[in-house]
Amino acid sequence: MRVKCVICDKIESIDDESLIAKRLRNRPIHTFMCNDCHKRISDRTNARIESGNFRLYRPIDEKEDW
Repeated sequence: MRVKCVICDKIESIDDESLIAKRLRNRPIHTFMCNDCHKRISDRTNARIESGNFRLYRPIDEKEDW
């Protein structure tokens, strides 16, 4: 299966029976990102987290006492 990276538009081929290929076929909302872009994004995110200027806003779970 030929896929195109959503960030850099590089075309790669992946195995037709792989989990990624199945997700792309069955759910069009899933997108493909090449390994280079994925690594670059994860490295930059980790660098921002380590700098201390990165705040992750997570929703506060309200516990209900039933």
